[in-house]
Amino acid sequence: MNGLLLFGNLGTSEVLIIALVVLLLFGGRKIPELMKGIGKGVRSFKEGMNDIEKEIEKGPDSEKKQ
Repeated sequence: MNGLLLFGNLGTSEVLIIALVVLLLFGGRKIPELMKGIGKGVRSFKEGMNDIEKEIEKGPDSEKKQ
């Protein structure tokens, strides 16, 4: 709960400082590649969650029939 409050108090200046640090660490050319990798990871995670939901909806009876 305290972690949620910590991130809720970020202001504009803090976000700009974090963005500047990220830019300095990774450089302008690496940031799009980094974001692309994060996007692929999120997409893979969502696909995995959808597969798990489908398995749950099928129920245990469908596994016994195979």
